[in-house]
Amino acid sequence: MLTTLETAYTDTCAGDLAWALGCEPLPALASLHLELGGASVELRLLGASHQVLLDKEYGRCSETVACMPGSSTPLPLGVSRRLDCLEYEFAARVERLGEGSFAGRAQELLALVAEHPHGLAGTFPGDPNAFTALLVQRYENQLRWRTWHSYPQEGCLVATRTRVGLHPAGRRTGPVDVAPLAVTA
Repeated sequence: MLTTLETAYTDTCAGDLAWALGCEPLPALASLHLELGGASVELRLLGASHQVLLDKEYGRCSETVACMPGSSTPLPLGVSRRLDCLEYEFAARVERLGEGSFAGRAQELLALVAEHPHGLAGTFPGDPNAFTALLVQRYENQLRWRTWHSYPQEGCLVATRTRVGLHPAGRRTGPVDVAPLAVTA
């Protein structure tokens, strides 16, 4: 699903993105609710980027990647956490592209997500290459989602990849935190 977000595109930069786990639902400009193999997933486009809400038989997960004023958690390269009896893995990368290749890559990603039944993309008014896009899929016992955040003024695409699956122990033991794999400043 492709939509135009009814908000002004603010001149933020890829370095302003922050990551948070466990946030309450934030106001969304567009959302897509899906039922995937016993899991309820809501993809949410925020004015400042994205939020994914997952409610599964074995636990819940809320991932937010957005420009969040006052956030002390920058976008990490990778994180691995145990949430109740779920395993959560997150990875991010920044892709810097030249002006000519940026527009082509942006339109390619928008077409991929817009045509997918489990995809949600929103463009910002004023620049067809300014967008946030999310795509979720179920793979065996896991849910996996990818997101893309574009910053045409910088020629940057921020791509994230998340995997949530049942912990091998498969039982509720309470939250267990595992330190981030690597964090960038």
